Amino acid sequence: MVITALWSFALVVGLLTITPGLDTALILRTAARGEQRRAWGVVLGIQTGTLCWGALTSAGVTALLAASRLAYETLRWAGAAYLLWMGARMLWEARGRSTVGSADDGPEPATPGGFAAGWRQGLVTNLLNPKMGVFYVAVLPQFIPATAPHFLMGLALASVHVLLGVLWAAVLVGFARTLRDWLRKPAARRAMDRVTGTAIVGFGVKLAVGE
Repeated sequence: MVITALWSFALVVGLLTITPGLDTALILRTAARGEQRRAWGVVLGIQTGTLCWGALTSAGVTALLAASRLAYETLRWAGAAYLLWMGARMLWEARGRSTVGSADDGPEPATPGGFAAGWRQGLVTNLLNPKMGVFYVAVLPQFIPATAPHFLMGLALASVHVLLGVLWAAVLVGFARTLRDWLRKPAARRAMDRVTGTAIVGFGVKLAVGE
């Protein structure tokens, strides 16, 4: 029963993992800019957040999101504000770079911060998404056999989600590397930041107005 539950859960979260979204946008943008260490920081930060959601759900803590409107709304607005700030900053930086130099100025330097900054960005983005918590509250218990230790089984299921997330991220990073030389040009980076920034602002607006 445990093995069946793990495989069934892997199918569900596997489809969720490969669906384009905020995580995909962040990983592709960072990796395409040639910032490999920061990109893997983003990946592992996102997966750390996923593991945290799994642990909190297994311990019953995230049930508060489903039971308390105030808890959900507080986290939702915090997440929306963070996404809007992050997307607006990308758009502002892209606008600022467009006023200093042309597309032929040569590659721009990588964003400072490295692995740790990427990890923090991925973790905060994941933890401030209340829909992750609600998803785990609604889905995770259904895959925990009645005879299995609830907390440990919950962690095992979340670990499957993390593993699939890392594998898919490796595909995204590898794809971004093939475009790295072109995307590190200032003009391409400005365009990429505009697209990614707009997408993240869109995610933030959707989270703010969504139910």
